[in-house]
Amino acid sequence: MTIDKTDIRILQLLQENAQFTLKEISQKINLSMTPTHDRIKRLENEGVIEKYVTILNKKMIGNPLTVYCSISLDKQQKNHFEEFEEAIKQFPEVIECSVISGSFDYMIKVIAKDMEAYNEFYQKKLSDLQSVAHISSSFVMSEVKNTTVLPL
Repeated sequence: MTIDKTDIRILQLLQENAQFTLKEISQKINLSMTPTHDRIKRLENEGVIEKYVTILNKKMIGNPLTVYCSISLDKQQKNHFEEFEEAIKQFPEVIECSVISGSFDYMIKVIAKDMEAYNEFYQKKLSDLQSVAHISSSFVMSEVKNTTVLPL
């Protein structure tokens, strides 16, 4: 698939505000609505645009605490990775999970109401997973930059 400058501009606009109307996007890229619509549909169908979401303010919904957890598994075996990943997908507190290189196997991003809620998650869910050998938690004191906008 080829992405040209017009596609990139559309993607930039949608990342800025997914609620822009087709008319607004068309006006901003100087293209009529039908070809603009066709381009957006092509970007969706080819998987460049995965989905549209609403980003909530964590503090305003009562989950201001963000914690990054570096996790090591007890054994580097396929069944342990699969077991951990399936369990992590079931925890709503975990909003991101990545396999990483280095001293740890995974990095997860957790949101919680407060330290007590995080401790409950840590003790009753995360550390309860049999394959987990080590957890190192880092607490976010202040966010310097938080964006979902990808550079194009």
